[in-house]
Amino acid sequence: MGGSKSSLGFLVLLLIVLFSGTSSDTHSLSYNITIDPRPRDGQPWCEVQGEVDQKVFLSYDCGTAKIKYMSPLGEEVKSMNVWETQTDTLRDTGDLLKEQMPDVTPEKHIDKGSGPLTLQARMTCWREDNGHTGASWEFGFNGQLCLLFDSENGYWTMVHSKGRWMKEKWENDRAVTDFFKVSMADCQRWYQDFLLRWEKMLKTTASLTTGPSTMQPMAPDSSYISWITTGVLAGFVIMIIIVACMHDKKRRRCSQEARQVLCLPFSCSSA
Repeated sequence: MGGSKSSLGFLVLLLIVLFSGTSSDTHSLSYNITIDPRPRDGQPWCEVQGEVDQKVFLSYDCGTAKIKYMSPLGEEVKSMNVWETQTDTLRDTGDLLKEQMPDVTPEKHIDKGSGPLTLQARMTCWREDNGHTGASWEFGFNGQLCLLFDSENGYWTMVHSKGRWMKEKWENDRAVTDFFKVSMADCQRWYQDFLLRWEKMLKTTASLTTGPSTMQPMAPDSSYISWITTGVLAGFVIMIIIVACMHDKKRRRCSQEARQVLCLPFSCSSA
């Protein structure tokens, strides 16, 4: 009975460690881009929102090249030399997505009573606790996440059927793929430069005033979420079974060794 309690306690402790939160020193920089093929009067055809740790610090209009600084974080870095390079990259990204949109928009979903689809893209870069940096692109329509692009392996992953056109076109277009790779490298460079200015400010993030996001967040397909959840749960179940088997095997081995030590030759005779 005691052995079972010890095993359960060990497994609970293991799960607590696995689900422990990330370090507060880990931050992320992201840019949400929305392309509207038919903007209403006064609305931009391309809008970019910059976020640090999911808090908006700037809003950028690709058409007019106007920037609104939404928090002290944006005001802090706007005098940096890298700022001009950043706005150029954001404008080029908006132009590229607008140019590509007719070729990657699923035709059967156009003008079906809800109007034309808006294309959304999200570029994110981060640094992990071990110093490793990463970046990714996410693409979708009307808040539906459809396609992922990983900077490390260069693979395109479709997570919704609406992303099939994008995947088929972009994974075979070297120029587009290289553009997204370079832009993610730019994002990582901005992250490093900005963090030098932001480091002290981010420690008092609660006191910073940030603007509300006007972007519609992209949600992954429910089947994709189910697939991930099932995979994670299956992994934990397998891990728990392995640990339990190892513990049980060790317990039986120890019991057998103890019996061999206690029952020396001629000392354990049968009645």
